[in-house]
Amino acid sequence: MSITQEIYIQSDLDLVWRAWTKSERITKWFAPAAEIELEKNGKFELYFDPSNKNSMSTIGCKIIKYEEPHLLEIQWKGPDEFAEFMNGQEQLTTVKIELVSKDGGTNVTLEHSGWLDTDDWQSAKMWHVKAWEQALSSLKSNMESGEGILCCK
Repeated sequence: MSITQEIYIQSDLDLVWRAWTKSERITKWFAPAAEIELEKNGKFELYFDPSNKNSMSTIGCKIIKYEEPHLLEIQWKGPDEFAEFMNGQEQLTTVKIELVSKDGGTNVTLEHSGWLDTDDWQSAKMWHVKAWEQALSSLKSNMESGEGILCCK
């Protein structure tokens, strides 16, 4: 079963797209460092501890598919505590972000799939439910703040 979360952001679709796909923008709301190459099989690497890029990161993850500015599908790695069973190349999960213009803003739907049905995987899934809620809340508050790079073209 997938994790599915939705949030409405009072911001232009193109700006929300750039918040997800530009390294210098995703670092304002999600991770302190990032390398994103917006192309099929391009990098989608977020570094939650920039001093050690091999720890707490999505290093090695790629963009599976994108349709600008509506769809981004990426490989995903979990945090270090779940690395043993979910961060090997054959165990990577998938995150799909869909953006739809609505009422002058953007509806964001995030679907995180690829979970296995074991206790370890269920723990990782529950951790990610909370993590995605926090990430989407951060995106919304930063984009709607009226300040900084995220709110502006």
